[in-house]
Amino acid sequence: MSRRGRWRVQPSVGPPPWTQQVSCGCVGSLCLQYVTVVETKLFLAGYSEATLTYDTLRFEYEDFPETKEPVWILGRKYSVFTEKEEILLDVTSRLWFTYRKNFPAIGGTGPTSDTGWGCMLRCGQMIFAQALVCRHLGRDWRWIKGKRQTDNYFSVLNAFIDKKDSYYSIHQIAQMGVGEGKSIGQWYGPNTVAQVLKKLATFDTWSSLAVHIAMDNTVVMEEIRRLCQSNFSCAGAAACPAVEADVLYNGYPEEAGVRDKLSLWKPLVLLIPLRLGLTEINEAYIETLKHCFMMPQSLGVIGGKPNSAHYFIGYVGEELIYLDPHTTQPAVEPSDSGCLPDESFHCQHPPCRMSIAELDPSIAVGFFCHTEEDFNDWCHQIKKLSLVRGALPMFELVERQPSHFSNPDVLNLTPDSSDADRLERFFDSEDEDFEILSL
Repeated sequence: MSRRGRWRVQPSVGPPPWTQQVSCGCVGSLCLQYVTVVETKLFLAGYSEATLTYDTLRFEYEDFPETKEPVWILGRKYSVFTEKEEILLDVTSRLWFTYRKNFPAIGGTGPTSDTGWGCMLRCGQMIFAQALVCRHLGRDWRWIKGKRQTDNYFSVLNAFIDKKDSYYSIHQIAQMGVGEGKSIGQWYGPNTVAQVLKKLATFDTWSSLAVHIAMDNTVVMEEIRRLCQSNFSCAGAAACPAVEADVLYNGYPEEAGVRDKLSLWKPLVLLIPLRLGLTEINEAYIETLKHCFMMPQSLGVIGGKPNSAHYFIGYVGEELIYLDPHTTQPAVEPSDSGCLPDESFHCQHPPCRMSIAELDPSIAVGFFCHTEEDFNDWCHQIKKLSLVRGALPMFELVERQPSHFSNPDVLNLTPDSSDADRLERFFDSEDEDFEILSL
């Protein structure tokens, strides 16, 4: 798939005559876009009233530039000169979730497409899917077109398929968001989708993840250790309940669930909602943000521009590399043989880039720590990063919770927590105004 968008009304070599070519705002982007600007409703012979949306962009893709700068993709370092194929394979192996159409109606009577409103929900799916890939397949796993994949891969993919009984489907996220104060079809901010995914993860016993959302720009190590070890407080083996041999985990493979019952650490998904400026990103945070993509625990960043979300997976020079959900594809149904066509869930062209300076300041940064050793290493790297000259820390890492803080994990124990609602609204750029009190 070398093109992501096509004109719906008049296919042609150039843009239709009623359009105006404008800048897409992706400074230094890999894509050259014709943006449709509709000033009046269009009535054309043979067509009904036309509504042209962002997914009708026409894209041409260029390759990575020849640069000596290293390319960082989710903790992996590459050279454009010697590892270009490896870079593209790494990008293609990420699960790519975009707008879809003609899926079962959300809630039975709701929308059958998320075009125009679901971009942040799709980005939330992508960052969480990366956590599940690391959890069940490993960071070094690669997707190769035409190659048979493992059952675990399809179990991960099935968790995000557009149907009501998938753990992290657009249906589940949209309906869980209603309890978070978001109506179905309303745009989410980074923190809202993080809060929703945290609650949905409690039902995913196959993955058995500990999901922590660090609020108030503070990561409390004691809280995380308590969360990841909370199910393993028995004094000895005799005090622990026996694991049933025939336990089923919501229809998914049981190995992961059984293994975690015998482990002392639940794999951690750490999401940190941040506000890195008032209306634009403070350049003092840029080096720190870059370093996040260099850490082996990196899950990437969700954010983008106002009402236009992207999933950022790395950077090169002063540009962020991202997967773009703004393409509408048909919903995927399993074949008669039960096989799930998966090619449309992998971005098989060079990814887009945009200037870091163009990033909206409201983001959420993600990390995955499979073991306690991974978490300890991450803490060590964050402490070292705080000593890097010219890199302003984006958040604070502390051993214990300051006495004046409320405990977000306690607040979020129930889906109806008003305190959790208040916290998530505070971090969503579309809901609140912010004032920078000090630097």
